[in-house]
Amino acid sequence: MITLHHCPQSRSMRVLWLLEELDVPYRVQVRAFDKSLRAPEFLSLSPAGRVPALEIDGERMFESAAIMEYLCERFQDAGLGRLPGDMDRMAWLVWLHFAETISQHVAALTQQHILLYDDATRSPIVMKLEAARLMKCYAAIEARLSTPVENRDSLLTSGFSACDIAVGQAVYLARHFAKTDGFPELEAWMDRITDRDGFRAALPKPEEALIYTQPFYPAWEQAAGAE
Repeated sequence: MITLHHCPQSRSMRVLWLLEELDVPYRVQVRAFDKSLRAPEFLSLSPAGRVPALEIDGERMFESAAIMEYLCERFQDAGLGRLPGDMDRMAWLVWLHFAETISQHVAALTQQHILLYDDATRSPIVMKLEAARLMKCYAAIEARLSTPVENRDSLLTSGFSACDIAVGQAVYLARHFAKTDGFPELEAWMDRITDRDGFRAALPKPEEALIYTQPFYPAWEQAAGAE
């Protein structure tokens, strides 16, 4: 049995979405997004105290992109990976790992807006820089989706893959800090992939605690000025 250790609205959401798309048996161990992730029991699964952590065949894995790459190779028949020799292998690897570039900026903004409680420790400059970097990520996705390839509905020419899951989940979180207005291809793509059953199954359940309790977090000085 596969066990996914998961915090709602975190990187582990992309692995949960992938497991749904793979249609394989698994169970979820929901974890609180708090100091319990530093407990020795969890550190034995994920030494940095972060989700996701995956237990499979008596082994453990951490790092979301590595987990996704392994699962796509393990369950090849689902067609969500691109193996060596496939024409889209290079692009698959690039876009799968590009999700982490987006997530790094999201993590910095999450720290600034949510995890720092004292306004004196927050930096409007960091907030603006990280939001601008997200916009550059959006521009890269927009350019990819605008490439003149017939019927480009996904990041890869060969169709929907784990790349769409990884990058789509990262953009889903990034939208809490940087709006996607002005990126029509990206928005249309997000509409398509978030309409999938797998995405809906990976969304937080009503009873689960949320990291992001509001749909959008404006730059701190804007929020302060509105009060």
